[in-house]
Amino acid sequence: MAKDLLDKGAILQRDQETYAIAPHLPGGIVSAETLRKIADVAEKYEAATLKVTSSQRVAIVGLKEEDIDNAWDDLGIKPGAAIGLCVRSIKICPGTTFCKRGQQDAVGLGLKLDEKYHGMALPSKFKMAVSGCMNSCSEPAIKDIGVMGTPKGYTVMVGGNAAIKPRIADIIADELSEDEVLDLVDKVISFCKTNGSKHRLGRVINEMGLDKFKAEVGL
Repeated sequence: MAKDLLDKGAILQRDQETYAIAPHLPGGIVSAETLRKIADVAEKYEAATLKVTSSQRVAIVGLKEEDIDNAWDDLGIKPGAAIGLCVRSIKICPGTTFCKRGQQDAVGLGLKLDEKYHGMALPSKFKMAVSGCMNSCSEPAIKDIGVMGTPKGYTVMVGGNAAIKPRIADIIADELSEDEVLDLVDKVISFCKTNGSKHRLGRVINEMGLDKFKAEVGL
């Protein structure tokens, strides 16, 4: 029976015959040259379509299995962590780099998190987001770790998710500097590795209690 091909970053499609691949585009920030390359590969291998994903990637949908390796070679881009038990994506809003409403540098911080954690193996699926203001366009409140910019620094929240049982993240710290955010995120990731639960972080927090979780990460 056909299935996702984790080693190739390929996701089986509804027809049970073709696959989608999603090149990693950190924060969804991409050059015109890279977009042309993605389009050229899709055309060369007769993909069914291109799909902009919720994780700020452009998926090439409807590839034959025998074309997957060549498509990746032609792209010359590493796969986005769209499947598997790992840090799936770090969603980033335009922040002070581009947006007139930005209050903190979501792009700068988000790209640092992406470089360090994207694709990191964990016991469960894990998502992050960074927003540059309280409009929260990157949806930090429904991520395992969400970082929201405010006029006084960053607010960090944990345990959010969407899915069949949505959960709004709990705020665990505010008015943090970028360095303080990076340190706290590292502590949360270390907790997840040590805890070893296969469940999303929100469920872990529900089971152990927020106060105990905060103590575990040094808050």
